[in-house]
Amino acid sequence: MNDQTDQQLLRAYAEHRSEPAFGELVRRHVALVHSAAVRMVCDSHLAQDVTQGVFVALAKNAANLMDRPVLSGWLHRTAQNIAAQTVRTDVRRRAREQEAATMNELLSASLDASWEHISPHLDAALGELNEADRDALLLRYFEKKSAPEMAGLLGISEEAAQKRVTRAVDRLRELFSRRKLTVGAGGLVILISANAIQAVPAGLVAAITTTALAGTAASTATLIAATKTIAMTTLQKTLVTAALATAIGTGIYEAHQAAQLRDQVQILQQQQAPLAGQIEQLQRERDEAMNRIASLSKKPAPHLPAPPMQVSASTNSSADDLPSTNLFSRFKDNAPKLTADQVEAYLKANGRKASSLLAAYRTGGDPALLKEAMEKYPNDPQVAFEAVLNKDFSPAQQRQWLDAFEKSAPDNALANYLSAYNYFTSGQIDQGIQEVTTASGKPQLQDYTLNRAQDDEEAYLSAGYSAAEAERISDAWLMVPQLNQIKQLGVNLVDLAKAYTQSGDQASAQAAFEMAIGLGQRFTDPSTDPMLLDQLVGMAIEKIALSAMPPESSFGGNGQTAQDQLNQITQNRAAISKLMQQVTPLLPTMSDQDILNYENRRRAFGEVAALQWVANKYGPQ
Repeated sequence: MNDQTDQQLLRAYAEHRSEPAFGELVRRHVALVHSAAVRMVCDSHLAQDVTQGVFVALAKNAANLMDRPVLSGWLHRTAQNIAAQTVRTDVRRRAREQEAATMNELLSASLDASWEHISPHLDAALGELNEADRDALLLRYFEKKSAPEMAGLLGISEEAAQKRVTRAVDRLRELFSRRKLTVGAGGLVILISANAIQAVPAGLVAAITTTALAGTAASTATLIAATKTIAMTTLQKTLVTAALATAIGTGIYEAHQAAQLRDQVQILQQQQAPLAGQIEQLQRERDEAMNRIASLSKKPAPHLPAPPMQVSASTNSSADDLPSTNLFSRFKDNAPKLTADQVEAYLKANGRKASSLLAAYRTGGDPALLKEAMEKYPNDPQVAFEAVLNKDFSPAQQRQWLDAFEKSAPDNALANYLSAYNYFTSGQIDQGIQEVTTASGKPQLQDYTLNRAQDDEEAYLSAGYSAAEAERISDAWLMVPQLNQIKQLGVNLVDLAKAYTQSGDQASAQAAFEMAIGLGQRFTDPSTDPMLLDQLVGMAIEKIALSAMPPESSFGGNGQTAQDQLNQITQNRAAISKLMQQVTPLLPTMSDQDILNYENRRRAFGEVAALQWVANKYGPQ
């Protein structure tokens, strides 16, 4: 099986459950995954658990990965997610916060960063790269592929493959620079090539293959507990190891080992305190979010059948509710469309997989590309999501793809919310209520905005746009028509509450109001999406619902009234409006590099944080 590609091995496992094929995949990639896990969790035993979890995920997702040209990028991303046990934005935030602990030491260093300095930040930085850049680095320096081998895997020329690697190295250096780590391109390549892949413990391949094929995955609770163990015990383990090594080594070995361990202890001391605090913070945020979702799912639902009601016609949201996020002077009138030749070149380089076809459709505007994605990948949730938003479909087609979206993304509440909107607009009120009730009990709310923007960015990059231009265009002009549907669903729920009130069913009216407020809160929560637009739509829904309730109505069970919450939302909107008024004139004056910095901050930390960064840097001092 050594001569088969990863895609052929995945197909053999997915279609025939070939254990030798899966074992070969583990053998090929276990060193990459295990080495990344060691860097992430700083503990060899825990790294083995993470590695095992990655290959369990691979076994479960084999059918969806058969057409992926580069598997290592997916494996690295999955390792990062399992090790961190949180969403990508939290991983990036943790990496950013860790720089405070090491900044004094790094600022005083006169030489380029060493591997000991780079290693704790490498995987977080790789996670911030777009998929194409990350794949290029992993192929070239982690899997030791030559330029011709890369060109064959990626479907591009050798020259293009080398350019992609060079660009990826430059971007990685920029990410290290933001962490106050200075390293030249040549030095960075040498450090990664020499240290990134470590020896795999004996027996790990067999253990992983056995466990993954048995379908056993590491639980979330185990991984969170493991991560907490890192913060509490890694330093102690290192010190014990140092003592044993010193006791049995020779004099020369003792001196060399002691010097290495001193460096390790310093790094671990710097990391231990902030990491423990960050883990506690993430656990609190997780618990609060789960409690909110649990409370929503336990609230009483309105009585069915619902009373007759007039469903409000869907209208375009006003500028007050959906302010423009197109904040820069360049490309301010419309998003540039790629030509047919540019689109075809992009697809040739990236393959006609689901994400590439959708990006080509959005950036080129050819409906045939969406049709091709729908025909080839009917079970892909992002394909179903894109199809749901197509205005040219008949009601029957829209219902077909809404059902497909719910089936392909069973944990995603957005599928149920969009289905509820469709039921309300077609007069099927009871079904709409049931969909909202179902959505309230689901923890995930994913509209794929970040993935869609990054895929579009890669399409613009392939067409020759600069990194700043590609990122700006893909972020500013990504269409989000689902937000209009979500806002209209909130309006429909408020209209339903009024209909219950008129029929004399106050309990159901209150339940409908709480449904509308819960919907708004799901989108107001900045941890669910970094886009300010989502948060403003959520605030608008809450405001509509609270304004329709008696001002003295109890809200939240903590002594607050509906008017109190309405006042708080008004204050929050006013603060955001003031910030945008302050920053909007500054954005056209920014350099290309700061435009790129702004977009990266917006994706990683949220739009409000990015706007505040602009205000602090360019505003009055």
